[in-house]
Amino acid sequence: MIVVGINAYHADVSAVLLVDGHLVSAVEEERFRRLKHCAGFPREALRHVVEAAGVAPSQIDCFALSRRPRAHLGRKLLFTLRHRPSLDLIRRRFRNTREVSRVDDEIARALDLSRGRVRGRLYCVEHHPAHLASAFFVSPFEESAIASLDGFGDFVSTSLAEGRGNRMRVRQRVYFPHSLGELYLALTQFLGFPDYGDEFKVMGLAPYGQPRYAEPLRRLVRLGPNGGFQLDLSYFQHWSQGDQMTFAGDRPSIGPVYSAGLERLLGPARLPGQPLEARHEDLAASLQLVFEEAVFHVLRALHAQTRMTDLCLAGGCAMNSVANGKIRAETPFQRVYVQPAAADNGTALGAALFVWNQRLGNPRTLVMDHALWGPEFTDQEVERGLPRQALQDRGCQISRLDSDQLVRRAARALSEGRIVGWFQGRMEWGARALGNRSILADPRRRDMRDVINRKIKFREKFRPFAPAILEEALDEYFVDAVPDPFMQQVYPVRPEKRSRLPAVTHVDGSGRLQTVARASNPLFWSLLKEFESLSGVPVLLNTSFNENEPIVMRPEEALDCFRRTDMDCLALGAWWIEKRRAGTEVEAAPMAEEKA
Repeated sequence: MIVVGINAYHADVSAVLLVDGHLVSAVEEERFRRLKHCAGFPREALRHVVEAAGVAPSQIDCFALSRRPRAHLGRKLLFTLRHRPSLDLIRRRFRNTREVSRVDDEIARALDLSRGRVRGRLYCVEHHPAHLASAFFVSPFEESAIASLDGFGDFVSTSLAEGRGNRMRVRQRVYFPHSLGELYLALTQFLGFPDYGDEFKVMGLAPYGQPRYAEPLRRLVRLGPNGGFQLDLSYFQHWSQGDQMTFAGDRPSIGPVYSAGLERLLGPARLPGQPLEARHEDLAASLQLVFEEAVFHVLRALHAQTRMTDLCLAGGCAMNSVANGKIRAETPFQRVYVQPAAADNGTALGAALFVWNQRLGNPRTLVMDHALWGPEFTDQEVERGLPRQALQDRGCQISRLDSDQLVRRAARALSEGRIVGWFQGRMEWGARALGNRSILADPRRRDMRDVINRKIKFREKFRPFAPAILEEALDEYFVDAVPDPFMQQVYPVRPEKRSRLPAVTHVDGSGRLQTVARASNPLFWSLLKEFESLSGVPVLLNTSFNENEPIVMRPEEALDCFRRTDMDCLALGAWWIEKRRAGTEVEAAPMAEEKA
C-alpha cells in the first residue's frame, strides 16, 4: 500500500512517501524552490517522492494532508463572538481555509491525475495529531508520552498525548490564542529578527546574556494547573489584529505579533540591523529561561498524567535544542526522542503515518535512526555536470578518488585547517545538515567559528556551530549526554575538553551535538575516525552546506556555493576539488593544544 503525506499551505511545505509503512523518500519543497521555509503547495517535493519510489501516480492509495480546517469549529466561532477580531484577520483565515479546500486540485495537477481520483483517496489529518504521529510512530519506544508544542495549527498550539503500539490518545490541548511558540516569536521580533524562522538566532544569542528581564517576561505567560498556561494578551496582537501571516505564496511571511504594551514593559524594540547591545543579550537569555520554565511545567504535568518515562517531542518548539537537552534533568522523563523534521515539515510524515498506523490500524514498521531520506546523485550524474575547465581556470585541482582515498584526503585537509564542503549520498530530511550536505572544519582552531561566519556563511558573528562526534566518544567529551544523531539536544562540553574544541564550544560551554554511528552513516563515521587518527580529536565542526539559502540539494548548487565562498575543498561524491589560491587557506589559524 502506498501512502503519500503532504504539508501544504503552511510553512516548510514538504512531501513523503511510504510503501507498506516503510519510508521511501522525504523532502522539503524549499530545497527545490531555493526559498527558505517555502510555503504554498509542495509541487516539486511531491513529484520527487513519487519518482524516487519508482511508482506511478495512479498506484497511490492514500494522500494524507496535515491540515483539517474544520477542526474545532465550535471553539473558533466562540472565540470570534467573544473577542471580535479584526475583519482582516477573519478574511486571511478564510482565504487560507479556501486554499486548503482546493488541495485535491493541486495534487491532481502535479501528478497528472483526475481530481476525482485524488479526492476519493484524500485524508485530512489535524495539524497537531500529525505532529504527534511524526514523533511517536518513528520512535524506538513501544509506548511513551508525546508532546507537540508550536505556534498554531488548526486552532491548537499544544497537544499532550500518550502512545501505545499503533495508537495515540490526546489527553489535553491548549487552544488559540495561547501559545509558547507565539511567546518566543514575539520576543524574536522584538529583538530585531523579523524573518520567518529567526527564533534559532535568539536561542544562539541567549548564552551571551544574563536573565535580568526574567521577572517582567514572566508576566507574559501565566502557568496554570495541570500543565496549562495562558498568555497575557495585552502584550500580543496576533489574536485581535492578526499576525499578517501569509502561507499562500512561495515565501512565508508574518507580521508583528507583539503589541505596544511590550515596549512599555521592556523599552524600545531593536530594529533589524541595529547593533546588538548587552540589553538585547539579556532579553534573549531571559526569554530562553522563561520559555524553558513553561515547557518543563507542561512536560512535568504530562508525566504526572501518564506516568511514562519516555517522551516523544514534536512541533516548532521542539527545535529548541537548548531546552531539549535539559528535559531529563528538569523533568522525570528518562529518555527523549525528537525526530529530525520536528517542525511543520515533519507533519507530512506524521499525516502519512497517522493514516497508516492509527486510521488503518497497521502495525508500526519504522524506527527513524538516521535522516538520509532525500535525493541522491550518482558519480556519473556528478561528472556530467562538472565544469572542469571553468574550475581549472580558477586554479582548482580536480581528482577522482575511491572512498578510502576521499576520506584520507579530506581528513588531512581538515587537520591542516582547510574548510571542506562535503556532498555525499542522500540529502538529509529536516533542518540540520548531518554529514551528507555539510561544511566541515577543524574544531581545534580557535578562530574557525569567526572565519566561517565571516567568509562562508556571511552571518551574525554570535552564531554557534555544532560538533559532530563519534558516538563511542560521547561520554569522553560531553556531560550527561545521550546519543542524538539529529542535533536536537544541547549538552555541556566537559570542562577539560573545552580548550580542545574552541570552535564548537558555545560561550556558555555547551554544544549542540550530533552523534555519528558507523551503522547509520559509515562514510561520515570513517571521516571522523580518520580525523581522530590525525588530530587526536573524534570531533568535526559541522554546519549546513549553504550560504543564506536552503541547504544545497543538487551538485550544481554545491559547486556554486563552493565557488562564491572561501571554502577551500569540496568532496562532491567521488570528486575531490581543491582551490589553490593565495589567501584561501587558514593554516595559520590559532589552534588548541595537539594530542598529548
